[in-house]
Amino acid sequence: MAKKNGNAPEEPLEKQLWKTADKLRKNIDAAEYKHIVLGLIFLKYISDAFEELFARLKVEEAQGADPEDKDEYKAENVFFVPQDARWNYLQSKARQPEIGKFVDEAMDAIEKENASLKGVLPKVFARQNLDPTSLGELIDLVGNIALGDAKARSADVLGHVFEYFLGEFALAEGKKGGQFYTPRSVVELLVEMLEPYKGRVFDPCCGSGGMFVHSEKFVTEHQGKVNDISIYGQESNQTTWRLAKMNLAIRGIDSSQVKWNNEGSFLNDAHKDLKADFIIANPPFNVSDWGGDLMRTDGRWQYGTPPTGNANFAWIQHFLYHLAPAGQAGFVLAKGSLTSKTSGEGDIRKALVENSLIDCIVNLPAKHISTLTQYSP
Repeated sequence: MAKKNGNAPEEPLEKQLWKTADKLRKNIDAAEYKHIVLGLIFLKYISDAFEELFARLKVEEAQGADPEDKDEYKAENVFFVPQDARWNYLQSKARQPEIGKFVDEAMDAIEKENASLKGVLPKVFARQNLDPTSLGELIDLVGNIALGDAKARSADVLGHVFEYFLGEFALAEGKKGGQFYTPRSVVELLVEMLEPYKGRVFDPCCGSGGMFVHSEKFVTEHQGKVNDISIYGQESNQTTWRLAKMNLAIRGIDSSQVKWNNEGSFLNDAHKDLKADFIIANPPFNVSDWGGDLMRTDGRWQYGTPPTGNANFAWIQHFLYHLAPAGQAGFVLAKGSLTSKTSGEGDIRKALVENSLIDCIVNLPAKHISTLTQYSP
């Protein structure tokens, strides 16, 4: 906690940043503004990491190192940032009326140099509803995050701010915000219950990737090896998938197996053969247009065919289908799924219980949701 003069407590950095960034929003909806702010935070992160390695390579030039060689950065798992996309360059242009064009060009240049970021970064900075003066002030604001040197410190602070802003944008968007963000307390509960120390972690409706971030954090906090777990994900909303890719990249987490397609996990399963050790998920509640009428005889419905008008019990059986023999799943589900008997849901629930698949249920009354943890025998 930072202190003011006179030892009065000061608001945490992320809250101060949020209030300032929100003031600069003006006439832009939160749903659109999040891509602007989070895009800049991500750009600041990869530029910080690049600059740190760049400085080291400059020192080692006499030994044959080349600070402008992309392979030098690839070897260190650092994104290569072209000269006109580096943070110092953009900050020097922050007061110019064409700053939006400069940032869009920077995002495009970074994608061209880093294949894993292709189609991920936002190019929304030159839009007419984004005031260039406000954008310049926002760049200065983000430029003051993680003032320091070490990449680890930069990633930690910027990652924390990124996550905090995701939560605030979800609140600002209301119900729609839940499509890309699960409250941190709920994610932490699931991760602490499952204890994913080692193995394959899967989220077939991964949103902005919070389940993966906290799984890796759990491992490191318990002195485990992050490389002992691998992550697999799928997301049907492309803009949310982009947030997930940035959220994971800012922490150095391999997101190569986090896939997007607009058909979704039921109709186009991106990981058909995956058997996961852990599934952690917050699927969308009570979805009626999930394509159930096209999958009445699908092999995933081992405990009963889910109703076409509600995907809740389709999600549960999708999770079960993807579990390894000793795998465990923890997920969030609509509270009504505990008692619903509509279109055979009661029979499916009974079959799950009678087959000893339900380990425990945690009721979360404040948000009217239930967290179910189940395991495969």
